[in-house]
This record gives sequence, structure tokens and C-alpha cells, in this order.
Amino acid sequence: MTDSRLAPRPLSRLGALVMGPGWRRIALLRRAAAGVLAAFALVLALAPGPDAGGVPVVVAAVDVAAGATLRPADLAVRRWPTELVPGGALPDPAVAEGRVLVGAARAGEPITDIRLAGPTAALGAPPGSAAVPVRLADAGAAGLLVPGGTVDVVTVGAESDEPVVLAAAAAVLAVLPPESPSSGRLVLVAMPSGVAARVAAASLTEQVAVTLR
Repeated sequence: MTDSRLAPRPLSRLGALVMGPGWRRIALLRRAAAGVLAAFALVLALAPGPDAGGVPVVVAAVDVAAGATLRPADLAVRRWPTELVPGGALPDPAVAEGRVLVGAARAGEPITDIRLAGPTAALGAPPGSAAVPVRLADAGAAGLLVPGGTVDVVTVGAESDEPVVLAAAAAVLAVLPPESPSSGRLVLVAMPSGVAARVAAASLTEQVAVTLR
């Protein structure tokens, strides 16, 4: 049985390596440096990057109807991966609060700048009214409209070809540019809140037009 007093201890062996021949010290230093570099590389690989948690994007917190004036309760902030963030996304809910939503939005859908018009009051809507976006298939008719004008919003009746007036004497607030060459123009019109809900619902399933006054 070997006497433990005669067996070299780890520190003694390390000292012998360090104090030994030059080639042995160099080999030891190289191994130590390689270990430090490997550990440093592992730390860098596991450390979260600056964009690991995504970027803030304003989304609809609930389903929001077209023409609604956005309130703080309608908006939320979610973090999205940078490569998935749509163009024009908003990072701060304050930018969208009080603005009019052009087109309905589902809960969780990002709110982009092109989906917003100015505040209803700033657009000239009378008190107690709501703004409703109406998409016109006839680009020529949209070109005749100007903010401040008055129109009737009409559609075709369900059982006959007689027109149905959905909203009379609606005020034109804004005529928005087309989103694409093939899409109709959006016209933002103001009308009483009770009528606005009916017009917004009809515009989702029926062809809607306007007549100038």
C-alpha cells in the first residue's frame, strides 16, 4: 500500500508542471487559455441578444369595429420578433389613442399607421356622431368627394332593386388614398352613432355607394 505522504498532491503536481521544463509550461498555458476562450464563447452563445425579447408593437386588445375612436382599453402592447413586425407598426399606444380606426380589427391584430385617421372631433364630426369608413368600388365617384361635403350612403335592397338609404346627410370627413391599385377608395363619413353601426355592418357584406348632395 502506497503511503499517502509519498503521493504527490494535485497542487504539487501543478507546481511541478509550472516550474518544469519550458515546453511543459507553454503547453499548460495554452490549455488554460483554450479553456477560458471556450467558456467565454459558451457564455456569449447562451446570453440573450438585444432583440431576444422582440420589439413592442401596438395591437388591438379586443375586437374593434370600423370607424371606432380608439380608447386605451382597446389597445395593448405585445412583443413581436423583428422579422415579423409589419411596416408602419406603432410602438406606443399613445400614438393611436383618440384616432379613428379605418377598418375593423380583431383582438391581437397589429395597428399600423395606415389604419388610422385623425381624431373624430379634429375631422369635423359633430358631437354624438361616429366616423365610418365606406369603401367605394367606383374610384371616379370617390374622386368627386371632398372633406366637408354631404352624401347619402345607399345600398341595394335585399328583395328588390330599389335602393335603400342607410344614412342620410352623412358628412364626408376624409377621402383616403387607395391601399392598392385594385382596391376601392375608402371614404370616412360621419353620422349618428346608432346609424353608424348599421352602415358599418352593411359595408362588410353588401356593396355600398354614396350619392352627392
